[in-house]
Amino acid sequence: MSEPESRYYNSQRLKLHYAVWGNEGKPPLMLIHGGRDHCRNWDRVADGLRDRYSIYAPDLRGHGDSGSALGGMYSLPEFVLDTATLVANLGDGPLTIIGHSLGGAIALQYAGTYPERVIKVVAIEGLGPPLIEHQVAHVRMRTWIDHMHEMERRRPRRYASVEDATRRMIDANPHLTPEMAHHLTLHGTRPNDDGTLSWKFDNYVRIRSPYEFNLEDAQDIWSRIRARVLLIKGAESWAPDPDKSGRAMAIPSYRSVIIEDAGHWVHHDQPERFLEVVTEFLKE
Repeated sequence: MSEPESRYYNSQRLKLHYAVWGNEGKPPLMLIHGGRDHCRNWDRVADGLRDRYSIYAPDLRGHGDSGSALGGMYSLPEFVLDTATLVANLGDGPLTIIGHSLGGAIALQYAGTYPERVIKVVAIEGLGPPLIEHQVAHVRMRTWIDHMHEMERRRPRRYASVEDATRRMIDANPHLTPEMAHHLTLHGTRPNDDGTLSWKFDNYVRIRSPYEFNLEDAQDIWSRIRARVLLIKGAESWAPDPDKSGRAMAIPSYRSVIIEDAGHWVHHDQPERFLEVVTEFLKE
C-alpha cells in the first residue's frame, strides 16, 4: 500500500491532521473514519481509488495525529464543523465522500448541511447508533458527569509491544486478517516514555453526550441531501438495517447494499467486494 502525504489544518483552536493521496487534476474524494479509528485505516481503499480521485482522509479531532478537544467533550456537530473547515481549505469543487460509522454520520450531516458541495456519498453503517432505552434528562446528565470524572482518573491502557496491541485489535474484530490488524495497530498507536504503546485516540471519545442522538433532527438534515447516496451494511453487524429501520427514508436519492460475511468494518472484512460495490456506484 502506498504512503500518503501528511498535512495539517486548524479548526477552532485545534491542529488537525489529514492524509493525502494526491492526483492533480482529478476530482476530490474524502474518506472519513469512524470512532476510535484513524485515517490510515483507509489505505487499501485509497489504493483502489487513487487513479480516479485526489484523496483526502482526515484524522478526526481526538483521533490519530490530530489534536484532542479542549475539555474532552466530543460531538457530531463539532466533527461536521471540522469537516466543513477542511473542505473550505481544499477548495477543490464538488466532493464525493465515503465515511464509516461515525464518519458516515458526519458525511451525511455535511451533505445535508451543504447540499450544493457534495455529489455522492457512501455511508458504511452511518445512520446513527441503535436506539436504546430512553433515560430522562437529569439521569443522563448525572451519568455523563460521573463518566467524565471517571475518565479524568483513568490511565490509557499500555501495551508492551505492537504484537500485544495487535492481539487486542483482533479480539475486537475477529474478521480482520493478521496483516490488516498489524497495519491498523502500527498506525493507531504511539509510544509512551517507558517504551510501551497506547492507542492514539483520546479516551474521552468513548463518552457519549448527555443529549441523545436526535433522529428527527438528523432526518431533517438528510432530507436536504442532493447527492446520490449509497448505504452499506455488513450482514453480521449490529447496525440497524437502513431499509427495515425506516431511518433512510428521509434521504431523497439512496440505495442500500448488504455485504455478506462482513461485520461493522465492512471495508476491512470484505475489501474486494466493498471496492467492487463502491466503484460501480461511483461510475454511475
